[in-house]
Amino acid sequence: MLGTVSKQLKSHPALIPLFFFIGGGMVMSMMYLGRLGLGPHVCWDRKNNPEPWNKMSATDQYKFFTVNMDYSKLKKNGPDF
Repeated sequence: MLGTVSKQLKSHPALIPLFFFIGGGMVMSMMYLGRLGLGPHVCWDRKNNPEPWNKMSATDQYKFFTVNMDYSKLKKNGPDF
């Protein structure tokens, strides 16, 4: 299969951007799926800790990216579960 692809790319160099952008899109989609599957709100282990989000304190960072937010100064408003 790689021989066929390389033969096509040698005979039609205009296909190089197509392969580049399709490959980049596949890499970005795999990274996004990994980010969704490895977040703090996802539970893969149902037996040992079925609700891991209840053990997170108020000072834990929940968001992927925050601007001008210091989580260490936050205080917990609710009860412990």
